[in-house]
Formats: sequence, C-alpha cells, structure tokens
Amino acid sequence: MSSTEAPRQEEAVSSTGDVAGPPDIEGCLARLRSSLPERSVITDRQKLLTYECDGLASHRTVPAVVVLPENAEQVAATVASCSEHGVPFVARGSGTGLSAGALPRSDGVLVVTSRMRRILEIDIDNERAVVEPGVINLDVTRAAAPHGYYFAPDPSSQQVCSVGGNVAENSGGAHCLKYGFTTNHVLSMTVVTAGGETVELGGPARDAPGYDLLGAFVGSEGTLGVVTSITVRLLRKPESVRTLLAGFASTDEAGEAVSAIIAAGVTPAAIEMMDQLSIAAAEQAVRCGYPEGAGAVLIVELDGPEAEVAHTFTEVRRHCEEHGAFEIRSAADEAERALIWKGRKSAFAAVGRISPDYIVQDGVIPRTALPEVLRRIAELSARSGVRVANVFHAGDGNLHPLVLFDGSVPGASERAEEVSGAILELCVEHGGSITGEHGVGADKVRYMGRMFTPQDLDTMQYLRCAFDPAGMCNPGKVFPTPRLCGEVPGPRRGAHPLAEAGLADEF
Repeated sequence: MSSTEAPRQEEAVSSTGDVAGPPDIEGCLARLRSSLPERSVITDRQKLLTYECDGLASHRTVPAVVVLPENAEQVAATVASCSEHGVPFVARGSGTGLSAGALPRSDGVLVVTSRMRRILEIDIDNERAVVEPGVINLDVTRAAAPHGYYFAPDPSSQQVCSVGGNVAENSGGAHCLKYGFTTNHVLSMTVVTAGGETVELGGPARDAPGYDLLGAFVGSEGTLGVVTSITVRLLRKPESVRTLLAGFASTDEAGEAVSAIIAAGVTPAAIEMMDQLSIAAAEQAVRCGYPEGAGAVLIVELDGPEAEVAHTFTEVRRHCEEHGAFEIRSAADEAERALIWKGRKSAFAAVGRISPDYIVQDGVIPRTALPEVLRRIAELSARSGVRVANVFHAGDGNLHPLVLFDGSVPGASERAEEVSGAILELCVEHGGSITGEHGVGADKVRYMGRMFTPQDLDTMQYLRCAFDPAGMCNPGKVFPTPRLCGEVPGPRRGAHPLAEAGLADEF
C-alpha cells in the first residue's frame, strides 16, 4: 500500500492522479452562469447557508456555489463545467440524509436536484415508473395508487426524501424485510459521469449481461456520478394487509419473539421494535396509544393473499403470546393501522420532545443477537450516563439507536459521540455492519477500517477510479484514507492480492 498522503481537500486531481492545482472556481462559475438560467446558480452567502448540511446537522460546510438544475441537460452542463475547471462537486436531493453524505465542499459546487420532480412515465403494463431524482418517494406511490400499484421502499422520511437520495444511499424502510432495499426496485438509470458524459445503466431486461454497474451505482453515495432519471419497479397492492401491535415487558422478550417468528418460516412485510424511551417520545409527540407500561412494542405487518395472511397472523400472535406479550392489538381498519404506524414513523423527530439534541445511529446485527446487543447498549448507557432510545427494523437487525444529549452541557456531545461509536463497535463485534441504510458519508468514514482491510478498501477504490479518475465526485466521503487513482499499489510492490494472484494486468 502506498504511504503517500492524499492531497489537501482544496487541491484538484488530474486523471492520472497527479495534483493539478487548486480548483478554478471562478472559471467554473463563469461557465455556469453562461450556460444556466440565472435563478439556477446561487452564490449569495445567506442563501448558501441553507445548504450547509443535510439531516445530520453536526457536520456543516458552506458550499462555494449551489446549482439547482431543472433538467438532465443542465446537470450534464454543470458537471462538465466542474470537470473542465477541476472543481469538486456533490449531489444533493432533499437533504434528509443522516450521514453527512451530501455535505458540500467549501471549494466546490453543490448540485441540488430538488427542482427535478417530474414523474416522466407510469407504465402499468410493464409495472414500472420513470422518475427524475428529485421526485419525493411517497409521490411515486401516490401516482401509481389509482392503478392498484405502489413503490415498495418506504424510509421513515418517505414524505420528504427524494428517490435520487434513496438511490445514493440504497435506502430501505420498514418493509425492506420482505421487499428489499432500493437496489431491488431499480431497473435502470440515466447517469452523468464525472466527466459530464450521459450514460445509461441497466435496461428493460430484468437480468442484463455483463457486470452489474447499476448495482454498483445504487448505494455509491454520490461518489460515481449524478443520476438524472430512474426507472423503478412498481408492485401490485396486496390483496390483504393486517397489522399487529404487541406490548412486552422488555426488549429481551420482544427480541425473542422476533427470532421465533422468523424461525417459524413466517416472512412478515415488516417487524419493527421500539423500546420504552422511544415509546414515551412517540406518545408525547403523536399520542399513538401504545400499550401502557410496555418496555418494548413490536409492530408486525403481514400482507399477501387473504388466506395466507389470516393463517400467518394466527402464528405471529401465538409466538408473541408465548414470548410474554401482555397486550396484543390488531388494526381493525386503515385508520387504526395508520395510527399504529404513526408512532413508529415519527420516532426520530419525536425524540426531540425528550432531549434537546440526539444522534441518530444506524448499524446492523444478526437478528439472533438482538437481546444481547440491546443489553450491551443498556449497559453502555448506564455506565456513561448517556440515555439511548432504541427504535429499529427488528426483522432484519437494522438498529437505529438514538443517543440523547444536551449540547449546552460541557462534554455532553463528546460523551454522546463515544457511546455512538461504541454501539457501532458492538455491531461489528457481533458480525454486523456500521450502516444498514443511512450510508457512510462523512460521519462514519473513521469506522470503515473496523469492517474492511486496507486491501478491501483499495479494491473499492479501483471501482471508484474507473468511474471518477480525477476524484471530483463527492470527495472525502465513504473512504477513510482516499487515495489518488495514480497511487493504487502496483504488482511489483506485492500490495494487492488480485495482482499477486495474476488475476489483474494493471494493478
């Protein structure tokens, strides 16, 4: 591995990996103003402050320029200008991300796709829709609903998050247990590469030959280019949906019930868990009426053919009872179902009712490790004096611990960060991941080395360099020690296993 340090943030990088000097932001800005409408280019300091962070407000940088393109051609023109003048750029959708993935650059351009909100096509015959990246997630379902279809990925922020942002982070949601993440629902994309070229990834065929470049792009957190249109899969609404709410004395019992349900061969559309602290926050915020005195609640949703749902519902209820549920409710109609989900969907924001500040963490563990990991989190909380509220996708082990603190108290934010990091360490220790759906961004860069070896990270960097040899797309994100493309280890140094094995010609 090369020991050469990465260039300073303000230096541009040539396609050969050599430092090419500082970005020519003035030249880039002049070209942007000549090729885009005046309203689409923002340089006013007060207006730029609007875009200094995404949903993770602890990371802030004021961009040099914000561009709000209105179509794919303007995106391509913007990226081409950045490429020509060596200016780094960052793509941003609705700004709801929670990993500082859309954190701008003080020496770069922020490409905001929020004006690209057209649903270009609803093709029911082929069960798909074509949308621009700024389209709000829930609006896809609203457009498909009259035809009896919907868009399955449903992050808690689905009323405000954009499909382009979902693609960047490979977002999941409550129903990803049965229906998968965003990557399972994207058929093709139009993408502007780092050099300003427009290319198509994927296509109408379900399994196109060749390398899965579409799969590589989904979840790449804006490091491979900017998406300008997305063809997504639409699903037919299920014949029957039943939602159950179960109250337990503790998270141990609720976690054991989750394992029992999955072990029985039941695949619910969703299994969500909330602990006592997150329940209290939700009650204050939306009065969802969860079982009084519960140390944990499970929300289990089943969908599919009516006969199947009726059978599996009985099984789920039995497993909840056998593992200590003291109260079980079934939503009688859509209004009751919506109220049950309202508490869960509002949980992140609701925590603001019980704490002035909080960190929304995101890690993954095996389902069977839920009881032990939750106990360890409780021990961390007790030792540190930092409260932690737990709300998560229990069915697939995707934790969302909310680490509470008061930023006005000296040392409180530092203690909260320590607890937050220790939770991620716990996830890795139990064979899990440092992120399930929020992404790495800038916030979790320092933890990538806990999961991956230096050789792993270099291999990922080869892919990034293939798309973006000059390192202009969202630099400083995902990789803890980003290298220039000219610094990748060579075979004569014996630094990479693929080269050593003779499986690559140009390592």
